[in-house]
Amino acid sequence: MTGSPSPPPAVPRPSTSPSPELVWYVSYGSNMCAERLRLYLAGGTPPGTTHAYPGCRDPRPLHRSVGCLLTGGVYFATESSVWGGGRAFYDPELPGPAAACAHLISAGQFADLTAQEMYREPGADLDLRPVLAAGRHELGPGRYETLLHVGDREGSPMLTFTAPWQAAQVDWVAPSAGYLRVLRAGLGEAHGWDAGRAGRYLATLPGAQGRWTAAAISSL
Repeated sequence: MTGSPSPPPAVPRPSTSPSPELVWYVSYGSNMCAERLRLYLAGGTPPGTTHAYPGCRDPRPLHRSVGCLLTGGVYFATESSVWGGGRAFYDPELPGPAAACAHLISAGQFADLTAQEMYREPGADLDLRPVLAAGRHELGPGRYETLLHVGDREGSPMLTFTAPWQAAQVDWVAPSAGYLRVLRAGLGEAHGWDAGRAGRYLATLPGAQGRWTAAAISSL
């Protein structure tokens, strides 16, 4: 993980390959934390939860991770059965920037990770050509089934997923303490932020704002 200052926001542009072997999975939520992401790759149950992730067909560790900023913002909505409280979602139309972490993984691992986010068994590859061509592609109506191509880095596309709706179209839900702890840890790993700076960032996000103070988050 890098502790250096974050690069400028990623700007979408055509990918160098319509069928890439490697992609940058851009996480703006709990998977910013490498240990959390490891459970999606190799399988396991996050501490403090009861949900077991089956892992990817290819359980190898990620290649590397870099902090990044996205144009747009993060908000919390719906109810997580894993953490309780709201989940993090990305809306490119929100004020930002959105702090994130880009993890270099295989295209197959990205497909399996996407399936696990929807509580489905991994095993099917994704056709990434639609999202690389249009910048956005809805796999289905689910909360994490809208793929976004948010830029490119070192010849590989940067991809994330979010909900098909916009932040203004859904009720915001405050995140749980356990979820915020993992997000805070991920911001520290990706951007080198201390607990205070991470707390100030998270406390401004819709859903957390007015329900959590920066001091409360930093002291979790």
